Amino acid sequence: MVDLSIVMPCLNEAETIGSCILKAKQSLEGLKLSAEIVIADNGSTDGSIGIAERLGARVVHVAERGYGNALRGGIEAAEGTWIIMADADDSYDFSHIDPFIEKLQEGYDLVMGCRLPKGGGKIKAGAMPWKHRWIGNPTLSFLGRLFFRSPVTDFHCGLRAFTKGAYRQLDLRTTGMEFASEMVVKASLNSMRVGEVPITLYKDGRLRPPHLRSWRDGWRHLRFLLLFCPTWLFLVPGLALLLTGAVVGTRLWWGPIIIGTIGFDTNTLLVCSMGVVVGLQVTLFGVFTRTFAIAEGLLPQTPFWERLSKRFTLEKGIIFGMLVLINGIILLIKAVLYWKTANFGVIPYSAGLRQIIPAITLTTVGVQVVFSSFFLSILDLPRR
Repeated sequence: MVDLSIVMPCLNEAETIGSCILKAKQSLEGLKLSAEIVIADNGSTDGSIGIAERLGARVVHVAERGYGNALRGGIEAAEGTWIIMADADDSYDFSHIDPFIEKLQEGYDLVMGCRLPKGGGKIKAGAMPWKHRWIGNPTLSFLGRLFFRSPVTDFHCGLRAFTKGAYRQLDLRTTGMEFASEMVVKASLNSMRVGEVPITLYKDGRLRPPHLRSWRDGWRHLRFLLLFCPTWLFLVPGLALLLTGAVVGTRLWWGPIIIGTIGFDTNTLLVCSMGVVVGLQVTLFGVFTRTFAIAEGLLPQTPFWERLSKRFTLEKGIIFGMLVLINGIILLIKAVLYWKTANFGVIPYSAGLRQIIPAITLTTVGVQVVFSSFFLSILDLPRR
Protein backbone atom coordinates (compact mmCIF):
# COMPACT_ATOMS: atom_id res chain seq x y z
CA MET A 1 0.00 0.00 0.00
CA VAL A 2 1.30 3.45 -0.96
CA ASP A 3 0.80 6.24 1.58
CA LEU A 4 1.86 9.22 -0.54
CA SER A 5 2.02 10.01 -4.24
CA ILE A 6 3.79 13.13 -5.52
CA VAL A 7 2.27 14.05 -8.88
CA MET A 8 3.90 16.44 -11.34
CA PRO A 9 2.35 17.44 -14.68
CA CYS A 10 4.98 17.59 -17.40
CA LEU A 11 5.20 19.02 -20.90
CA ASN A 12 8.77 19.48 -22.13
CA GLU A 13 10.34 20.14 -18.72
CA ALA A 14 13.77 18.54 -19.39
CA GLU A 15 15.53 21.58 -17.90
CA THR A 16 13.90 21.25 -14.49
CA ILE A 17 12.21 17.90 -13.99
CA GLY A 18 15.37 16.22 -12.75
CA SER A 19 15.84 18.79 -10.01
CA CYS A 20 12.20 18.46 -8.93
CA ILE A 21 12.40 14.67 -8.69
CA LEU A 22 15.67 14.77 -6.73
CA LYS A 23 14.22 17.27 -4.24
CA ALA A 24 11.10 15.14 -3.85
CA LYS A 25 13.20 12.03 -3.22
CA GLN A 26 15.28 13.93 -0.68
CA SER A 27 12.13 14.94 1.17
CA LEU A 28 10.72 11.41 1.07
CA GLU A 29 13.88 10.02 2.68
CA GLY A 30 13.02 11.86 5.89
CA LEU A 31 9.42 10.69 5.94
CA LYS A 32 8.49 7.27 7.23
CA LEU A 33 5.98 6.74 4.47
CA SER A 34 5.56 4.42 1.53
CA ALA A 35 5.72 6.85 -1.38
CA GLU A 36 5.98 7.20 -5.14
CA ILE A 37 6.69 9.97 -7.64
CA VAL A 38 4.34 10.10 -10.61
CA ILE A 39 5.10 12.18 -13.71
CA ALA A 40 1.95 12.90 -15.73
CA ASP A 41 3.46 13.50 -19.15
CA ASN A 42 1.33 15.43 -21.61
CA GLY A 43 3.31 14.70 -24.77
CA SER A 44 6.89 15.77 -24.05
CA THR A 45 9.41 15.53 -26.91
CA ASP A 46 12.51 17.00 -25.24
CA GLY A 47 13.73 14.00 -23.25
CA SER A 48 11.74 14.73 -20.07
CA ILE A 49 10.39 11.18 -20.01
CA GLY A 50 13.84 9.59 -20.11
CA ILE A 51 15.14 11.82 -17.32
CA ALA A 52 12.16 10.99 -15.09
CA GLU A 53 12.48 7.24 -15.66
CA ARG A 54 16.23 7.24 -15.00
CA LEU A 55 15.61 8.94 -11.66
CA GLY A 56 13.09 6.31 -10.62
CA ALA A 57 9.82 8.18 -11.19
CA ARG A 58 6.78 6.44 -12.67
CA VAL A 59 5.70 8.07 -15.93
CA VAL A 60 2.01 8.15 -16.84
CA HIS A 61 1.26 9.15 -20.42
CA VAL A 62 -1.78 11.45 -20.78
CA ALA A 63 -2.85 11.93 -24.39
CA GLU A 64 -5.47 14.65 -23.83
CA ARG A 65 -3.70 18.01 -23.78
CA GLY A 66 -4.24 20.52 -21.01
CA TYR A 67 -3.06 21.22 -17.46
CA GLY A 68 -6.22 19.79 -15.95
CA ASN A 69 -6.14 16.70 -18.15
CA ALA A 70 -2.52 16.00 -17.24
CA LEU A 71 -3.17 16.31 -13.52
CA ARG A 72 -6.33 14.24 -13.61
CA GLY A 73 -4.48 11.51 -15.50
CA GLY A 74 -1.63 11.52 -13.00
CA ILE A 75 -3.84 11.66 -9.92
CA GLU A 76 -6.11 8.87 -11.12
CA ALA A 77 -3.07 6.68 -11.79
CA ALA A 78 -1.51 7.50 -8.41
CA GLU A 79 -1.73 4.75 -5.82
CA GLY A 80 -1.23 6.87 -2.70
CA THR A 81 -3.85 7.59 -0.05
CA TRP A 82 -2.47 11.13 0.03
CA ILE A 83 -1.55 13.19 -3.05
CA ILE A 84 0.83 16.14 -3.31
CA MET A 85 0.83 17.95 -6.65
CA ALA A 86 2.98 20.74 -7.99
CA ASP A 87 4.45 21.96 -11.28
CA ALA A 88 7.68 20.47 -12.60
CA ASP A 89 9.29 23.84 -13.42
CA ASP A 90 11.31 24.06 -10.15
CA SER A 91 9.30 27.03 -8.87
CA TYR A 92 8.10 24.95 -5.89
CA ASP A 93 10.52 23.34 -3.45
CA PHE A 94 9.63 19.64 -3.14
CA SER A 95 12.17 19.23 -0.36
CA HIS A 96 9.84 21.05 2.08
CA ILE A 97 6.59 19.12 1.93
CA ASP A 98 6.55 18.14 5.63
CA PRO A 99 3.96 20.83 6.64
CA PHE A 100 1.54 19.46 4.05
CA ILE A 101 1.90 15.93 5.42
CA GLU A 102 1.32 17.20 8.95
CA LYS A 103 -1.92 18.90 7.88
CA LEU A 104 -3.12 15.74 6.16
CA GLN A 105 -2.33 13.75 9.29
CA GLU A 106 -4.48 16.22 11.25
CA GLY A 107 -7.44 15.30 9.07
CA TYR A 108 -7.56 18.04 6.46
CA ASP A 109 -9.09 17.08 3.10
CA LEU A 110 -7.24 19.75 1.09
CA VAL A 111 -4.08 21.63 2.06
CA MET A 112 -3.22 24.64 -0.07
CA GLY A 113 0.15 26.33 -0.35
CA CYS A 114 0.09 30.12 -0.05
CA ARG A 115 2.62 32.18 -1.98
CA LEU A 116 1.11 35.56 -1.15
CA PRO A 117 2.61 37.63 1.71
CA LYS A 118 -0.94 38.17 3.04
CA GLY A 119 -1.00 34.48 3.95
CA GLY A 120 2.60 34.33 5.19
CA GLY A 121 4.11 33.23 1.86
CA LYS A 122 7.10 34.63 -0.01
CA ILE A 123 7.66 35.40 -3.68
CA LYS A 124 11.28 35.56 -4.78
CA ALA A 125 12.43 38.23 -7.22
CA GLY A 126 11.34 37.38 -10.77
CA ALA A 127 9.24 34.42 -9.63
CA MET A 128 5.87 35.94 -10.54
CA PRO A 129 4.99 38.60 -13.15
CA TRP A 130 3.71 41.82 -11.61
CA LYS A 131 0.27 41.49 -13.21
CA HIS A 132 -0.15 38.07 -11.59
CA ARG A 133 1.15 39.20 -8.20
CA TRP A 134 -0.73 42.47 -7.86
CA ILE A 135 -3.79 42.01 -10.12
CA GLY A 136 -4.60 38.47 -11.22
CA ASN A 137 -4.02 36.32 -8.14
CA PRO A 138 -5.31 38.78 -5.50
CA THR A 139 -8.43 39.64 -7.54
CA LEU A 140 -9.41 36.09 -8.44
CA SER A 141 -8.63 34.83 -4.93
CA PHE A 142 -10.77 37.62 -3.44
CA LEU A 143 -13.67 36.72 -5.74
CA GLY A 144 -13.29 33.07 -4.83
CA ARG A 145 -13.50 33.89 -1.12
CA LEU A 146 -16.46 36.21 -1.70
CA PHE A 147 -18.44 33.85 -3.93
CA PHE A 148 -17.78 30.61 -2.08
CA ARG A 149 -16.79 31.67 1.46
CA SER A 150 -13.53 29.83 1.03
CA PRO A 151 -10.77 30.22 3.64
CA VAL A 152 -8.06 29.99 0.97
CA THR A 153 -5.80 33.03 0.54
CA ASP A 154 -4.08 31.93 -2.68
CA PHE A 155 -6.56 30.18 -4.99
CA HIS A 156 -4.03 29.42 -7.70
CA CYS A 157 -1.05 28.06 -5.84
CA GLY A 158 0.14 25.00 -7.74
CA LEU A 159 1.55 23.25 -4.67
CA ARG A 160 -1.23 21.53 -2.75
CA ALA A 161 -2.04 18.26 -1.00
CA PHE A 162 -5.26 16.31 -0.63
CA THR A 163 -6.61 12.86 0.10
CA LYS A 164 -7.50 10.51 -2.72
CA GLY A 165 -10.95 10.11 -1.18
CA ALA A 166 -11.57 13.86 -1.27
CA TYR A 167 -10.39 14.01 -4.87
CA ARG A 168 -12.90 11.34 -5.90
CA GLN A 169 -15.68 13.16 -4.09
CA LEU A 170 -14.90 16.43 -5.89
CA ASP A 171 -15.48 14.90 -9.35
CA LEU A 172 -13.24 17.46 -11.09
CA ARG A 173 -14.01 17.98 -14.79
CA THR A 174 -12.11 20.97 -16.18
CA THR A 175 -9.27 20.34 -18.61
CA GLY A 176 -7.17 23.51 -18.46
CA MET A 177 -5.62 25.89 -15.95
CA GLU A 178 -9.00 26.44 -14.25
CA PHE A 179 -8.54 22.97 -12.74
CA ALA A 180 -6.82 24.78 -9.84
CA SER A 181 -9.90 26.91 -9.16
CA GLU A 182 -12.31 24.02 -9.55
CA MET A 183 -10.59 22.02 -6.82
CA VAL A 184 -10.83 24.85 -4.27
CA VAL A 185 -14.36 25.85 -5.26
CA LYS A 186 -15.78 22.35 -5.00
CA ALA A 187 -13.94 21.67 -1.73
CA SER A 188 -15.57 24.81 -0.29
CA LEU A 189 -19.02 23.96 -1.67
CA ASN A 190 -18.78 20.45 -0.22
CA SER A 191 -17.78 21.83 3.21
CA MET A 192 -14.48 19.95 3.20
CA ARG A 193 -11.81 20.73 5.76
CA VAL A 194 -9.38 23.04 3.96
CA GLY A 195 -6.03 24.13 5.42
CA GLU A 196 -3.23 26.38 4.22
CA VAL A 197 0.56 26.33 4.47
CA PRO A 198 2.77 29.36 3.70
CA ILE A 199 5.40 28.56 1.07
CA THR A 200 8.08 30.27 -1.00
CA LEU A 201 7.72 30.63 -4.75
CA TYR A 202 11.00 30.57 -6.66
CA LYS A 203 11.81 31.72 -10.16
CA ASP A 204 11.33 28.73 -12.41
CA GLY A 205 14.39 27.17 -14.02
CA ARG A 206 13.13 27.08 -17.60
CA LEU A 207 14.62 29.05 -20.46
CA ARG A 208 11.51 28.76 -22.60
CA PRO A 209 8.31 30.80 -21.98
CA PRO A 210 5.78 29.30 -19.52
CA HIS A 211 2.70 27.42 -20.73
CA LEU A 212 0.48 29.87 -18.82
CA ARG A 213 -1.13 32.63 -20.90
CA SER A 214 -2.04 35.43 -18.52
CA TRP A 215 -5.17 36.95 -20.04
CA ARG A 216 -6.54 33.78 -21.62
CA ASP A 217 -6.11 31.64 -18.52
CA GLY A 218 -7.14 34.47 -16.20
CA TRP A 219 -10.42 34.74 -18.10
CA ARG A 220 -10.89 30.98 -17.90
CA HIS A 221 -10.51 31.13 -14.11
CA LEU A 222 -12.92 34.08 -13.83
CA ARG A 223 -15.42 32.41 -16.14
CA PHE A 224 -15.33 29.26 -14.04
CA LEU A 225 -15.87 31.20 -10.80
CA LEU A 226 -18.89 32.97 -12.29
CA LEU A 227 -20.43 29.85 -13.82
CA PHE A 228 -20.20 28.05 -10.49
CA CYS A 229 -21.81 30.93 -8.61
CA PRO A 230 -25.21 31.76 -10.16
CA THR A 231 -25.96 33.90 -7.11
CA TRP A 232 -23.38 36.52 -8.12
CA LEU A 233 -23.64 35.97 -11.87
CA PHE A 234 -27.44 36.19 -12.09
CA LEU A 235 -29.33 36.71 -8.83
CA VAL A 236 -27.48 39.69 -7.33
CA PRO A 237 -27.41 41.88 -10.49
CA GLY A 238 -30.87 40.67 -11.57
CA LEU A 239 -32.56 41.47 -8.26
CA ALA A 240 -30.75 44.82 -8.01
CA LEU A 241 -32.01 45.82 -11.47
CA LEU A 242 -35.52 44.48 -10.82
CA LEU A 243 -35.98 46.22 -7.45
CA THR A 244 -34.48 49.52 -8.60
CA GLY A 245 -36.68 49.58 -11.68
CA ALA A 246 -39.79 48.65 -9.68
CA VAL A 247 -39.28 51.19 -6.88
CA VAL A 248 -38.33 54.16 -9.07
CA GLY A 249 -40.87 53.21 -11.75
CA THR A 250 -43.73 53.01 -9.22
CA ARG A 251 -42.91 56.51 -8.02
CA LEU A 252 -42.76 57.87 -11.57
CA TRP A 253 -46.10 56.25 -12.37
CA TRP A 254 -47.78 58.86 -10.13
CA GLY A 255 -45.90 61.82 -11.54
CA PRO A 256 -42.49 63.28 -12.44
CA ILE A 257 -39.62 63.67 -9.98
CA ILE A 258 -37.86 67.03 -9.90
CA ILE A 259 -34.44 67.29 -8.21
CA GLY A 260 -33.11 70.82 -8.54
CA THR A 261 -32.98 71.54 -12.24
CA ILE A 262 -33.13 67.86 -13.23
CA GLY A 263 -36.46 66.26 -14.07
CA PHE A 264 -37.32 62.57 -14.33
CA ASP A 265 -40.49 61.71 -16.18
CA THR A 266 -41.86 59.18 -18.65
CA ASN A 267 -38.57 58.59 -20.46
CA THR A 268 -37.08 57.49 -17.13
CA LEU A 269 -40.22 55.44 -16.50
CA LEU A 270 -39.54 53.60 -19.76
CA VAL A 271 -35.97 52.84 -18.60
CA CYS A 272 -37.37 51.55 -15.29
CA SER A 273 -39.70 49.28 -17.24
CA MET A 274 -36.71 47.84 -19.06
CA GLY A 275 -34.98 47.35 -15.70
CA VAL A 276 -37.94 45.39 -14.33
CA VAL A 277 -38.26 43.13 -17.38
CA VAL A 278 -34.53 42.49 -17.84
CA GLY A 279 -33.93 42.20 -14.08
CA LEU A 280 -36.70 39.61 -13.72
CA GLN A 281 -35.34 37.59 -16.64
CA VAL A 282 -31.78 37.61 -15.27
CA THR A 283 -33.11 36.61 -11.82
CA LEU A 284 -35.05 33.73 -13.37
CA PHE A 285 -31.88 32.63 -15.19
CA GLY A 286 -30.25 32.43 -11.76
CA VAL A 287 -33.09 30.28 -10.40
CA PHE A 288 -32.97 28.00 -13.47
CA THR A 289 -29.19 27.64 -13.26
CA ARG A 290 -29.17 26.87 -9.54
CA THR A 291 -32.00 24.32 -9.92
CA PHE A 292 -30.27 22.55 -12.80
CA ALA A 293 -26.86 22.57 -11.09
CA ILE A 294 -28.29 21.05 -7.90
CA ALA A 295 -30.19 18.39 -9.86
CA GLU A 296 -27.04 17.44 -11.79
CA GLY A 297 -24.83 17.40 -8.69
CA LEU A 298 -22.73 20.35 -9.86
CA LEU A 299 -23.71 22.39 -6.80
CA PRO A 300 -24.74 21.09 -3.37
CA GLN A 301 -28.24 21.52 -2.00
CA THR A 302 -28.55 24.29 0.59
CA PRO A 303 -31.24 24.73 3.27
CA PHE A 304 -32.51 27.94 1.63
CA TRP A 305 -32.94 26.41 -1.83
CA GLU A 306 -34.43 23.27 -0.34
CA ARG A 307 -37.10 25.31 1.47
CA LEU A 308 -37.71 27.43 -1.63
CA SER A 309 -38.15 24.39 -3.89
CA LYS A 310 -40.60 22.82 -1.45
CA ARG A 311 -42.72 25.96 -1.21
CA PHE A 312 -42.77 26.68 -4.92
CA THR A 313 -45.26 24.78 -7.07
CA LEU A 314 -46.22 25.14 -10.69
CA GLU A 315 -49.73 26.08 -9.66
CA LYS A 316 -48.54 28.90 -7.37
CA GLY A 317 -46.35 30.26 -10.14
CA ILE A 318 -49.19 30.19 -12.66
CA ILE A 319 -51.61 31.89 -10.25
CA PHE A 320 -49.12 34.66 -9.40
CA GLY A 321 -48.22 35.18 -13.04
CA MET A 322 -51.87 35.31 -14.09
CA LEU A 323 -52.66 37.86 -11.40
CA VAL A 324 -49.86 40.11 -12.67
CA LEU A 325 -50.99 39.52 -16.27
CA ILE A 326 -54.62 40.38 -15.46
CA ASN A 327 -53.56 43.62 -13.81
CA GLY A 328 -51.51 44.46 -16.89
CA ILE A 329 -54.50 43.78 -19.16
CA ILE A 330 -56.72 45.97 -16.95
CA LEU A 331 -54.22 48.82 -17.28
CA LEU A 332 -54.14 48.26 -21.06
CA ILE A 333 -57.92 48.55 -21.17
CA LYS A 334 -57.74 51.74 -19.12
CA ALA A 335 -55.16 53.11 -21.56
CA VAL A 336 -57.46 52.37 -24.48
CA LEU A 337 -60.39 54.04 -22.68
CA TYR A 338 -58.18 57.07 -22.04
CA TRP A 339 -57.33 57.12 -25.73
CA LYS A 340 -61.07 56.96 -26.48
CA THR A 341 -61.62 60.22 -24.58
CA ALA A 342 -59.57 61.86 -27.33
CA ASN A 343 -61.70 60.14 -30.01
CA PHE A 344 -58.70 57.87 -30.69
CA GLY A 345 -56.70 60.84 -31.83
CA VAL A 346 -53.52 62.42 -30.51
CA ILE A 347 -53.19 62.39 -26.71
CA PRO A 348 -50.69 64.26 -24.50
CA TYR A 349 -47.31 62.58 -24.81
CA SER A 350 -46.46 62.28 -21.12
CA ALA A 351 -49.95 61.29 -19.99
CA GLY A 352 -50.20 58.61 -22.65
CA LEU A 353 -46.87 57.01 -21.78
CA ARG A 354 -47.70 57.06 -18.08
CA GLN A 355 -50.75 54.97 -18.96
CA ILE A 356 -49.21 52.49 -21.37
CA ILE A 357 -45.74 51.79 -19.88
CA PRO A 358 -46.96 50.19 -16.61
CA ALA A 359 -49.57 48.22 -18.56
CA ILE A 360 -47.00 46.74 -20.95
CA THR A 361 -44.56 46.09 -18.09
CA LEU A 362 -47.05 44.12 -15.99
CA THR A 363 -48.32 42.19 -19.01
CA THR A 364 -44.78 41.20 -19.99
CA VAL A 365 -43.85 40.25 -16.42
CA GLY A 366 -47.00 38.14 -16.06
CA VAL A 367 -46.22 36.17 -19.22
CA GLN A 368 -42.60 35.71 -18.07
CA VAL A 369 -43.68 34.33 -14.69
CA VAL A 370 -46.26 31.90 -16.11
CA PHE A 371 -43.97 30.31 -18.68
CA SER A 372 -40.94 30.40 -16.38
CA SER A 373 -42.97 28.44 -13.83
CA PHE A 374 -43.55 25.73 -16.42
CA PHE A 375 -39.85 25.66 -17.33
CA LEU A 376 -38.78 25.48 -13.69
CA SER A 377 -41.13 22.55 -13.17
CA ILE A 378 -39.55 20.80 -16.16
CA LEU A 379 -36.11 21.24 -14.56
CA ASP A 380 -37.47 19.62 -11.39
CA LEU A 381 -38.60 16.49 -13.21
CA PRO A 382 -36.57 13.38 -12.29
CA ARG A 383 -33.96 12.46 -14.90
CA ARG A 384 -32.06 9.27 -15.52
